[in-house]
Amino acid sequence: MRPRIRVAGYVIRTTGSGAQLLVFDQIDHPDAGTQVPAGGVQPDEELHDAVLREAAEETGLTDVTVVCEIGAEDKPHPGTGRPRRTAYFHLRAPSDAPDTWQHTVTGSGLDGELRVACRFVPLPLRSHLADDQDALLGSIDHRWSTQSSPPSGPSLRPADQLRRRRLKDLETHRRPPRLD
Repeated sequence: MRPRIRVAGYVIRTTGSGAQLLVFDQIDHPDAGTQVPAGGVQPDEELHDAVLREAAEETGLTDVTVVCEIGAEDKPHPGTGRPRRTAYFHLRAPSDAPDTWQHTVTGSGLDGELRVACRFVPLPLRSHLADDQDALLGSIDHRWSTQSSPPSGPSLRPADQLRRRRLKDLETHRRPPRLD
């Protein structure tokens, strides 16, 4: 089965107090966890266009710019188990963007009409984002790696241990080991 191609954006602004990451929570589904803008790529859509579209649809911010693509992550969807590949991007927001706001998601996806509470939070994060969306933040600046330690050792299933090794390989620009 071919993976679903997705994008995710680390929308970062810099203020007098330092770098801050744009995150949001679903108002009607708080159990979904804190997230960054992310979603599927439409047919024939360039990845950098898709990440700008997702940021605008999910947060309402339209004045962000792409700084660079950071890397990609292959892992199954946490709910369905279907394969997916997510390309992560570093995006820049203007320093005068609001600190907090609410937005209703636009677009034709499953999240259309979803209400979200957006905010900028200081980097590094104090805890991990939903679905480990913060995994590649340290690739932009090593000081932005999430401070809390992810679970390790025997409590992780072998598949989770492999995923963490692959993320580490992405961060150090090595190829992951081949599994046959």
